[in-house]
Amino acid sequence: METWFKKHYAERVFAGELVGKNPGTEVFLCGWAFRFRDQGGVIFIDLRDRSGMIQIVARKEIIGDKFSLAEAVRSEYVLAIRGKLQNRDAEAINPKIPTGTLEVIIDDMEILNTSKTPPFQLDEFDESGEDIRLKYRYLEFRKEDLKNRIFTRHNFLHSIRNYLHGEGFLEIETPILNKSTPEGARDFLVPSRLNPGSFYALPQSPQIFKQILMVGGMERYFQIVKCFRDEDLRADRQPEFTQLDMEFSYVDQEDILREIEKLISHSFQETFGLKVQIPFPRISYKEAIESYGSDKPDLRFGMKLHDLSDLVGDCNFQVFTGALKNKGVVKAICVPGGSVISRKEIEELTNWLNKDYRSKGLAYMKHGADGLESTITKFFTPETLKKISERLASKEGDMVFFGADLPHIVNPSLGALRLRLSQRFETPPQDSYHFSWVVAFPMFEKDPANGEIYAIHHPFTAPEDGVISQESTREELIQKVENLNSKAYDLVLNGNEIGGGSIRIHEKQIQEKVFELLGIGKEEAEEKFGFLLEALQYGAPPHGGIAFGIDRILMLMTGGKSIRDVIAFPKTQKGVCMMSDCPTPVENSQLEDLKIRTVGL
Repeated sequence: METWFKKHYAERVFAGELVGKNPGTEVFLCGWAFRFRDQGGVIFIDLRDRSGMIQIVARKEIIGDKFSLAEAVRSEYVLAIRGKLQNRDAEAINPKIPTGTLEVIIDDMEILNTSKTPPFQLDEFDESGEDIRLKYRYLEFRKEDLKNRIFTRHNFLHSIRNYLHGEGFLEIETPILNKSTPEGARDFLVPSRLNPGSFYALPQSPQIFKQILMVGGMERYFQIVKCFRDEDLRADRQPEFTQLDMEFSYVDQEDILREIEKLISHSFQETFGLKVQIPFPRISYKEAIESYGSDKPDLRFGMKLHDLSDLVGDCNFQVFTGALKNKGVVKAICVPGGSVISRKEIEELTNWLNKDYRSKGLAYMKHGADGLESTITKFFTPETLKKISERLASKEGDMVFFGADLPHIVNPSLGALRLRLSQRFETPPQDSYHFSWVVAFPMFEKDPANGEIYAIHHPFTAPEDGVISQESTREELIQKVENLNSKAYDLVLNGNEIGGGSIRIHEKQIQEKVFELLGIGKEEAEEKFGFLLEALQYGAPPHGGIAFGIDRILMLMTGGKSIRDVIAFPKTQKGVCMMSDCPTPVENSQLEDLKIRTVGL
């Protein structure tokens, strides 16, 4: 039997589609009762669906017996209504919503379902904690903030797909169940019932498979893909996250950077209405670290790090000269207007830098009416103080902070101080967006404690031309390992890395040399990467690629505080889904099927 609801469903329109329709138009709407007001014989209900909200009006003289249904409506009841669109009276217009000049006079209605009182308010006045909102995520979807972010996510991904399709890219899916390979974080392991004692690993990225696709001649690949990393979580990390993954054949680094700039320009204009200027500036990793103390520098403001080692080597301040004798550096930043920072604040900054960055102290000078002033200026000649001021371009009212130690302590500590103080003294405009490429990354890093060598990006990153040859020995490479640069690049937006990639190694012999340098023997390389090494022998073209953190981009562009704000069903910082209550123990019978038992719990 056809119900009243099914009879009219094909006529349904969304609330947000009513703008511009003529008064008197008959409409059929479905949604939730957001607010309701009973004014005796007339009931006003704000009806909300995913497109927006419209005021509907129940008048007893029009709907007769159905008026009792309108009287029974409460928050979040599910309604279907049929009625006529009309303009609101001038004094009843609501300028806060697009449909604020309109209302629908109900001719007929049904309550499709009732609702319990929600555990938190579904309006702009809600102040509930994240845990309860994650537990009732299905209710939070009805709120404007999350709903709009999910819509924006859809539009962004749709824009990317359309652009890449037009540029000749193929969307190809790669396996979720794969073998464990070193990618920088712990793998999530999946036991195989059919192969007891063996495990799949969920992919941290589709790295090897996309290289295989290039060997196979696909030439231009992309995928919007889930990736998995078992690592400690924070605001911009989730155990599962979404990447835009891409790979190109017959390209060099500049080809890839130009293509990505066009993609970013297109998708940001189409999704966020942001006109992006291309090409993006390029900055080397070395310059980023030395001038900004970070490999993802925020270039929207100044306060650069300046090396003063050559100016203070002959001073009488032992903190500086001692650092220089130990092969350290002396650097400083100038904070415009920073002379208002109190001694108490400086002490707090000093303790923070010591705790988080192992900085041993924070020397400072204020720029007063007669130049730089401090309890330590007595250790410097007037000429040296003048030169310091000139190099930093300091002026009256500024504050200069110094760092003196080994470079790997001074650079990140002053870089962190720069970011923290920018929030107060050089705050970038809220709607300013600055893209930049960081290039010429070191290929490896050496652990100072044990001398072990690690790949900065991953072991498939190509070295700069000519620095590793088939004749290179491991001993030769170890001698110059800290000076070997790679063809890697990161895209940075407002001090956040949003994407990274590299030109890949496409020659088997060079790939084996890199494995050897990283301490990966032939047997281990064959066991973990054998299918890639074999594929490289069958005419692998030069190729490279990049991956973007979709969640991080959307967080930045929608004003989210965490990537949880832009993921439909995120986990907490402990990796727990509050709504479905996972992870949870499983039945012993399931473990027995997998030949697994838990111990030490």
